[in-house]
Amino acid sequence: MKLSGHRKQSLWFAFILHRISGLVLALFLPLHFWVLSLALRDPAALDGFLSWTDFWYVKLAEYGLVFLLSVHFFGGLRLMALEWLPWSPAQKTYAASALAAGFALATSFFLSATIYG
Repeated sequence: MKLSGHRKQSLWFAFILHRISGLVLALFLPLHFWVLSLALRDPAALDGFLSWTDFWYVKLAEYGLVFLLSVHFFGGLRLMALEWLPWSPAQKTYAASALAAGFALATSFFLSATIYG
């Protein structure tokens, strides 16, 4: 499959990453609210769920979730800058900075969860 001209640009990748991260976060929210409701309805079930979160693969999934959340957040800031500031060739730099900030934030979360958790 040959990509057209605009889909070869790095800002297209930033657009796709922002959309996918928003979709995954929207799908995650009902699960998150369900787990929070366990604190009110069944504290023993919540304790069982929280003990399950100590496994390495859950921490890896949390890393992915924090990465998607931070990339979505910083990508949204980039989009607001695109809307409110005059166009600049630095837009690619803003997109790369959003990705780097998301990676740094998620990695620091992951390291703190594995070292201190």
